[in-house]
Amino acid sequence: MTETKNTFVEDLKWRGALHDIMPGTQELLNKEQTIGYIGFDPTSDSLHIGSLAQIITLMRFQKAGHKPVALIGGATGMVGDPSGKSAERNLLNEEALQKNIAGIKTQLEKFLHFNKGDNAALLVNNFDWMKNYPFINFIRDIGKYLNVSYMLAKDSVKNRLENGMSFTEFSYQLLQAYDFLYLYQNNNCKLQMGGSDQWGNITGGTELIRRKISGEAYALTTQLVTKADGTKFGKTESGNIWLDKTKTSAYKFYQYWINTSDEDAENFIKLFTFLSKEEIETIINEHNTDKGKRVLQKTLAKEITVLVHGEQDYEQAIEASNVLFSGTISQLAALNEQVFLEIFEGVPQFMIDKIQLTNNLGVLDLLVEKTNILPSKSEAKKLILGGGVSINKEKISNIDLSVTEQQFINNKYLLISKGKKNNYLIIAQ
Repeated sequence: MTETKNTFVEDLKWRGALHDIMPGTQELLNKEQTIGYIGFDPTSDSLHIGSLAQIITLMRFQKAGHKPVALIGGATGMVGDPSGKSAERNLLNEEALQKNIAGIKTQLEKFLHFNKGDNAALLVNNFDWMKNYPFINFIRDIGKYLNVSYMLAKDSVKNRLENGMSFTEFSYQLLQAYDFLYLYQNNNCKLQMGGSDQWGNITGGTELIRRKISGEAYALTTQLVTKADGTKFGKTESGNIWLDKTKTSAYKFYQYWINTSDEDAENFIKLFTFLSKEEIETIINEHNTDKGKRVLQKTLAKEITVLVHGEQDYEQAIEASNVLFSGTISQLAALNEQVFLEIFEGVPQFMIDKIQLTNNLGVLDLLVEKTNILPSKSEAKKLILGGGVSINKEKISNIDLSVTEQQFINNKYLLISKGKKNNYLIIAQ
């Protein structure tokens, strides 16, 4: 028994990650190498950062010497977990489900070590043991062990009864309970982990194991991640922050973390990184000495971006971030178009016809008549002569300047800056 096994629960506590733990769980973890699982619903072909907390829990579990099992809910994904939901999900067809399962499997293999060592992770799909289980047999074998009053008492059910819940969703906890029983009997899996909203489903499994086979199983849940300002973690105006960079680029991913508040960054660096207590405390102290340097956010963004996307994508995200504020026009031109547009997402954009650029389009006409960047030509003249207007990061002083297609970045984009903070992107079509 290595000493690190004893630190798993204590580490979760210090990081503020632990929410609830069944009596005897810590003693089990301290006593022996434990097999524990977390389930992931295949509602998309990519997980998002809301799932990252659970992935990291499995990673910490494995690093502590235990054996993690990642369960993909191929069967339960067809039903939909009602926990934390106000309405029933749309049911997936099998083709969509298989696509989602393949995507999630590929992602999980980036984070957990499979097929090596005595604590190699295991990847399972509950569709494998449910697909040939006749409904009548399941109800007789499993359904009789969890009475309706017990199931109705679960928060995931109580919170939905007022607006109605289908039998399909109501049966979800029975299916999840059976998953735990199956893994307990076939893989010696004694622990199920998950977010705090899963406590009812998890303890349903421990109860089924106790009632049906007199077994002893355990439960551990982690805090659901929240933001200090009350807005939903992992969401932006454009939607979820995905782990798949074709859905959320490494640049956008990096930007999400670098723009967190001080309070959130102090919380997230404990929850989402593998930095030690001593390292984190040092970073927090350094940050508090000069908050303007944003040491906390920079460390957080680096650690998580490297973890999810790798060192190269992190470096590219840094470069893209720097280009906007201090880069050269050649650096902007060197960016691929997707990253270029992401940098300027949220920046006011104006479309102009390329034909207009062949007719000596004056800078005053561009700023006032074609784009409304400035309200009048007199104000535009005043600002240009005062050094307050830049084109492609170079200040202009000539009010009679003509703008041509050759000035556009990659013959398509022109960056206008008014003062130090106001940027505008002109797109030639």
